[in-house]
Amino acid sequence: MNPNSLQTDRAVALQKLHASSDIFVIPNPWDAGSAKILASLGFKALATTSAGLAFSIGKPDGEGVVNLKDALDNVRSIAAATSLPLSADLENGYGDSPDACASAILLAAEAGAVGGSIEDATGRRNDPIYSLELAVDRVKAAVAAARSLPFPFTLTARAENLIHGRADLPDTIRRLVAFAEAGADVLFAPGLTTREEIIAVVNAVAPKPVNVVMGLSKGSFTLEELASLGVRRVSLGSSLSRVAYGAFLTAAQDIYQKGTFSFPQDTVPYADLNALFRSA
Repeated sequence: MNPNSLQTDRAVALQKLHASSDIFVIPNPWDAGSAKILASLGFKALATTSAGLAFSIGKPDGEGVVNLKDALDNVRSIAAATSLPLSADLENGYGDSPDACASAILLAAEAGAVGGSIEDATGRRNDPIYSLELAVDRVKAAVAAARSLPFPFTLTARAENLIHGRADLPDTIRRLVAFAEAGADVLFAPGLTTREEIIAVVNAVAPKPVNVVMGLSKGSFTLEELASLGVRRVSLGSSLSRVAYGAFLTAAQDIYQKGTFSFPQDTVPYADLNALFRSA
């Protein structure tokens, strides 16, 4: 792969954000338009969202119906929309094998991403989490692929126990430590809800940075509070897409069920959006 100078600059910028002692938010657009809006506000990096993508193409998330091509098309569109570094949500690498994870990393980089995440969730309801041995092998393969690139690709390894009905923090931490030792750059366990859980994870994988996701139904902290706990990166998952779809659904329900049209008072003016996208 021969990256252009912009992709190398993006990769270095993302690496520096993680190396800084300052916390940062990496919000999750689901399409080019939402990416441009976030960039206009001053965010320093973006990350795709598998759920936001799934909803935008009329599919459920986490059930294996969104394929790698869908994800890569989404990466390509968002990467082209702004000059910000982009990390790709690559779910489980779209395959069980370590080779699938490695391939997903390389293809995401080719599509314009300079970072990406691999999770240990299988996508199967009856067997939701990979064994620790296989999960580590998958991270090792993803790390090797990332290191083969001609720019510093930031690899995030995710332990998914807590959002798949396995409230086992010790095993989650054991997995994150193993992923860190396998070479992952960032560690992430979605579903942490208390100060004690977050501190335990941060301490276990230190000095590597920890990502915490905000916007789930449980756990609410300010950015300042998360920084005080040692968190270095905050993502939003599908939260912003759900805010957008929630407002859309409420307006549509009022129209259909009540015959009312009160929603315009809460919308962004046409001229404002048009001007934003004209200048983006």
